[in-house]
Amino acid sequence: MRTQFPAGFVLGAATSAYQIEGAVDEDGRGPSIWDTFVRRPGRVVGGHHGDVAIDHYHRFAEDVAIMADLGLTAYRFSVSWPRIQPDGSGNINPKGLDFYKRLMDELLSKDIQPWLTLYHWDLPQTLEDRGGWPERDTAYRFADYAAAVHEALHDRVHTWATVNEPWCAAFLGYASGEHAPGRREPENALKAAHHLNLAHGLAVQAIRPSRVGGCVNLYAITPATDDPRDVAAAKKIDGLQNRLFLDALLKGTYPDDIPINPVSGDMEVISAPIDVLLVNYYSRYIVSGTEPGRASASAAPTDSGSPWVGAEDVAFLDGGRPVTAMGWEIDADGLREVLTRVARDYPPIPLVVSENGAAFDDVLDDGRVRDADRIAYLDAHLEACRAAIDEGVPLEGYFAWSLMDNFEWAWGYGKRFGLVHVDFETQRRLPKDSALWYADIIRQNERHEPTDS
Repeated sequence: MRTQFPAGFVLGAATSAYQIEGAVDEDGRGPSIWDTFVRRPGRVVGGHHGDVAIDHYHRFAEDVAIMADLGLTAYRFSVSWPRIQPDGSGNINPKGLDFYKRLMDELLSKDIQPWLTLYHWDLPQTLEDRGGWPERDTAYRFADYAAAVHEALHDRVHTWATVNEPWCAAFLGYASGEHAPGRREPENALKAAHHLNLAHGLAVQAIRPSRVGGCVNLYAITPATDDPRDVAAAKKIDGLQNRLFLDALLKGTYPDDIPINPVSGDMEVISAPIDVLLVNYYSRYIVSGTEPGRASASAAPTDSGSPWVGAEDVAFLDGGRPVTAMGWEIDADGLREVLTRVARDYPPIPLVVSENGAAFDDVLDDGRVRDADRIAYLDAHLEACRAAIDEGVPLEGYFAWSLMDNFEWAWGYGKRFGLVHVDFETQRRLPKDSALWYADIIRQNERHEPTDS
């Protein structure tokens, strides 16, 4: 019998708006920083863009039917801020809200819980033109947007998430320049990180009394040796990647080794109580302050700087593990490690694995995608979730990334994370072997309905 979870454990899949929706200039949607970024030569592999993506905006009913066929109990998606507020503030676009109402009505008709993320990196371009996330005012504009979306959709949403992976938005967007808006301004990246945290806290206030949480991407981080310089390197990266956000959201402080000086009262807003912490996990970092290695955790597909503000000298080493098509080392036990760490080192909070998955070089052959590597990846990480629960972690759910192949940011359409194969020319959807395997896991879990952990 495969891994079994406690009764009520959520088994779902996740996507994000810019990666799947398309329809970037339909029904009043304004431009986002990604619409601008993809037009700049050399920023995205192959000059790819999300203008059509996988056309989810027009095909959402078909996509929900696929979710229902797989037996998903929940679907995590993001709302496009410029689809709701084309100018980033002020007037609300009713056609934008209507799309998400129709999407969630379709989900609810199939008994699939809607888990809504307010921000997955598609800042309205008008706000970037005013300075973007390094400007404090952007956090207040986000709070207004959160309040408007909540007022319109609160009766349909099961769980709200505020900001997806603020580390990426801040440091890939404003330090390395690998992601939109493509700036390389280390000092402003730290300001952006703080304002993204502040935006989270202000949005929590706006969403109450609905069920709401923050969403962070965590890594297991290991020093290459016990040499003090390697240990110090690991602490630097852990501070920037993990503690900067965990400490702020759950303790109301910033680590002593992170140079951020918040305005008085900010930390109380940022650390307002939440109902759940969403954790995205993909890999482990092995770092060194003594040995040569890569300058970043993984090779960016385009020219970019370092995202590691104040830790540019740290080297990332290969651990000798198998890797995904992204070059990310596969380390399922790292997921157990980060979950048990949060449960051990921070105030009690229910946890959900809100993203976990892998890109592989999938081949469509004779009407089938035999993605055994992805099945093995998902199986190992679900086992890690079960192990964490057995160690007392209050883990309530797991979302595979991603439901469907889609636009993979600076990598364009060359990296496939999906459980469902998408032909980007015809938009034909085809569940991969991993999707059928995952559906079987869901069915087994529902059939056995274990009552204890």
